Amino acid sequence: MAQNSLKRLFTDTMIYGMSSIIGRFLNYLLVPLYTYKIAATSGGYGIVTEIYAYTALMLVILTFGMETTFFYFANKYRERSDTVFSTALTAVGGVSAVFLLLLFCFIKPVSHALGYDAHPEFLTMMGCVVAIDAFQAILYALLRFQGRPIKFASLKLLFIFCNIGLNLFIFLVAPGLYESHPRWLPWYDPDYQVGYIFVVNLICVAGITLGFLPELRKLRCGVDWKLLKEMLRYTWPLLLFGIAGILNQVADKICFNHLVPGEEGKVQLGIYGACVKIAMIMALITQAFRYAYEPFVFGGQRSRDSKENQAVVMKYFVIFALLAYLTVMAYLDVFKYFIAPSYWEGLRVVPIVMMAEVFMSVYFNLSFWYKLNEQTWWGAVFSAIGCAVLLAINIVFVPRYGYMACAWGGLAGYGVCMVLSYAVGRRKNPVPYKLLPLAGYFVLALGLYGLTVWLRPESTGWRLVLNTAAVCVYVAVVLYNERNMVKGLLQSVKLVAAAFIVVR
Repeated sequence: MAQNSLKRLFTDTMIYGMSSIIGRFLNYLLVPLYTYKIAATSGGYGIVTEIYAYTALMLVILTFGMETTFFYFANKYRERSDTVFSTALTAVGGVSAVFLLLLFCFIKPVSHALGYDAHPEFLTMMGCVVAIDAFQAILYALLRFQGRPIKFASLKLLFIFCNIGLNLFIFLVAPGLYESHPRWLPWYDPDYQVGYIFVVNLICVAGITLGFLPELRKLRCGVDWKLLKEMLRYTWPLLLFGIAGILNQVADKICFNHLVPGEEGKVQLGIYGACVKIAMIMALITQAFRYAYEPFVFGGQRSRDSKENQAVVMKYFVIFALLAYLTVMAYLDVFKYFIAPSYWEGLRVVPIVMMAEVFMSVYFNLSFWYKLNEQTWWGAVFSAIGCAVLLAINIVFVPRYGYMACAWGGLAGYGVCMVLSYAVGRRKNPVPYKLLPLAGYFVLALGLYGLTVWLRPESTGWRLVLNTAAVCVYVAVVLYNERNMVKGLLQSVKLVAAAFIVVR
């Protein structure tokens, strides 16, 4: 039974992962587009980085943990799952509507406080985007609960393709077309490039909502106010946990311009934001895994094999996360071309930020002990402490060391969260994690990376040969130690292929 559950987890992770990784990879093509079209010295990409940081924070606030809460209560009251969904969606939709009303009423003081007096529409557009995103988050959660990864993946990829297509038109086609036939594009302004990034995002996210029309019919189930109170009691610690957690990711970008004011701050933030995008391959893996893992854990929480499965999954996840880390670092000489050469001075943050993402991923895996036991306030405590560490490092060291302090602050913050969650969880609800193999893979991956840095040849070709050998050594050790895992993965690949054949 446990083996079948793990096979389903691997299968769903691969489908969700294909949509997330392929979609995000295609979306990453926008990073070179932006960085090659928006010079680092202009600070334009710094504006994009900062506003998207605020957007990420607001998304957490507007969803206020309702995705996880929906999974918990939908599994707890399976016979009333439609009512749980309708209640959760109405709550998130109502909060998002109030947010938009307040934003439009107070846009002038808000834009002045954030330094966007010249372009308050940047904030209103992204406010609309984040409100729609929050609403869609519960709709996507329903697809995951119902085990419909194909529709989930299709909608995610449709958004990506629309976003990329419109961006390519704005940045590559429109300038030449405007120059040769200005009457064809009376709305186009060649000096408004940053603004068009937000316009395109709003158009695409609004359009995807139409794909959820069948799911929106479930709103007829209405709101169960007694259930809503119960859900809010469960979710408010998740909100605190989410705010503290997202601040660990974006607080450095939000406070950077206050610590390094003026044009220099926006230039540095743009360089840092562009280089961090290279490190976000780890976030792709975590997100794909999370989409499949949350329904898996909450759905199987009553199983006697639940804790053993969590321990096994943790080991396999760490293996793949470290492989991703080692691979990106091995081919950084190739990946760096995703951003323009004017941003390359910030590449030294990549290994630090990637390891911070590994710590964050492990922390996510460790978080289920308090989610399953309705003690979600522990997550708020851990994340708040980690966020305090991050902010302290940023406030003290950013004015002197710039964005390098941001990278080290993130690593320290996630490291503290990870250690605290494990230490407390070991007492409250112990899971039989095998620490020795986990530590061994960490030592192996970091040791191989350290070796490539120490031996670093002058020639790029020889560097790639050496780094490829390091990756091969890691893979060989894993294949030898985890022979049973390899068999399971091959079986999952066959299941995924069969699923797509059936759909076609």
